[in-house]
Amino acid sequence: MKNCVDDQLRDQQAGFSKDRSCTDQIATLRIIVEQSIDWNSSLYINFIDYEKAFDSVDRTTLWKLLPHYGVPQKIVNIIQNSHDGLNCKIVHGGELTKSFEVKTGVTHGCLLSLFLFLLVTDWIMKTSTSEGMHGIQWTSRMQLDDLDFADDLAFLSQTQQQMQEKTTSVGAASAAVGLNIHKGESEILLYNTTCNNRVTLDGEDLEDVKTFTYLG
Repeated sequence: MKNCVDDQLRDQQAGFSKDRSCTDQIATLRIIVEQSIDWNSSLYINFIDYEKAFDSVDRTTLWKLLPHYGVPQKIVNIIQNSHDGLNCKIVHGGELTKSFEVKTGVTHGCLLSLFLFLLVTDWIMKTSTSEGMHGIQWTSRMQLDDLDFADDLAFLSQTQQQMQEKTTSVGAASAAVGLNIHKGESEILLYNTTCNNRVTLDGEDLEDVKTFTYLG
């Protein structure tokens, strides 16, 4: 299944991919920042954080996404059956609760769940970003919209307006698959800009910061 899907994933996503790691994204982001400083060009980086990401994925939408990535329906049915009717108990106040059904999210501690979540984030970015429209100039022929490592997304833009449009679009696409962007944890890193307008999401300002620990 992974072989038929890998070629369809965006190059910007390095999570859980063969021969790629978080150090690739860190090194790339460092180059981007250094070039922005050297060339005195404006740069907006929006570090997105999802609330309870793996627990919130809408399964109905996920089962519909898999065939679009070439996953055979027989395999989709097997994966769906492994999630349907999933029950669990939790400890509350020192006591074990009654069993209840878990209807959203992907199972924890399963390698397949990491792969499934990767498809969800890939779909979000494919459907919500206009490649080359709101990114930064990366090569003479290519613009870069974002750098992703699993659910750690870093949006890249040159203006506040571009970043605002991208953030709004991704927020809507994320909500469609059950994911909510954590407004209190998502932060904007700015370089070489005098624009005072804040990037917002659902009417709330995202915090501007001077430093950020990326994938740390």
